[in-house]
Amino acid sequence: MSLDKDRLTLDELTITRGIVRTFMEDFLDSIDLDVAVVGAGPSGLTAARLLADEGMTVAVFERHLHIGGGIWGGGMLFPRIVVEEEAAALMSDVGIRLREWEDRTVIADAVEAATKMTAAAIDAGVRIFVGIEVEDVVVDDDNRVCGVVINWGAVPAAGLHVDPLGVRAKAVIDGTGHPCEIARVVLQKVPDASLDSDFDYVPGEGSMNVRAAEALLVPNTREVYPGLIVTGMAASATNKSYRMGAIFGGMLLSGQRAAELVAEIVAERG
Repeated sequence: MSLDKDRLTLDELTITRGIVRTFMEDFLDSIDLDVAVVGAGPSGLTAARLLADEGMTVAVFERHLHIGGGIWGGGMLFPRIVVEEEAAALMSDVGIRLREWEDRTVIADAVEAATKMTAAAIDAGVRIFVGIEVEDVVVDDDNRVCGVVINWGAVPAAGLHVDPLGVRAKAVIDGTGHPCEIARVVLQKVPDASLDSDFDYVPGEGSMNVRAAEALLVPNTREVYPGLIVTGMAASATNKSYRMGAIFGGMLLSGQRAAELVAEIVAERG
């Protein structure tokens, strides 16, 4: 079967114009935000969706060409995750099918979870930009975080020096996972910066203790520096809290808590 070339009006310029023009329209609508979320993992996606549901302008910046963070691999590449019943509603609300399991937990398919959480965030109005890396923060005259500095992810990967662009935001969520990259940048680059933590540096997370890790994750989700909230494994890393493996209820509840904190900050900043 061959295509009837006489009936086709598509050409290379049509494709290029469509991609560039629509991307730039969305991009320019996303440089003055209520909230910038760094990292498209489960906690960041949850926070972004809940904030967009409240009518805020939210963009997620993900350096990789895929979303979901570490959720895809489930446990040791078995694409299943465990979620406590307390957090199950945050998954069922976006259509993720759950199987009842032991000890008041449910099981979810990791691929279904990543894709449906992402689709729900987009449906809520979140803009997700993949292949864009946050390399720094923007601060105001009081050294409060008020935005992020972005570049194409391919630029540092290629070892190039290309000046970045700035995005303004009333609050920034560090959802970069284990590396806790945005909090580290603040400590390294903002004069006299210190985190709301027991440490004067980012220590990373400790060894595995599932119950303790899950119990501590929501309390560790907080504004660690004016304008900057840590969520998910970034919240654990700022306190040398335990790691938990392929159980994701705490991650989702951490995203929910981050959204609550951001809502308070945005309300204060107007």
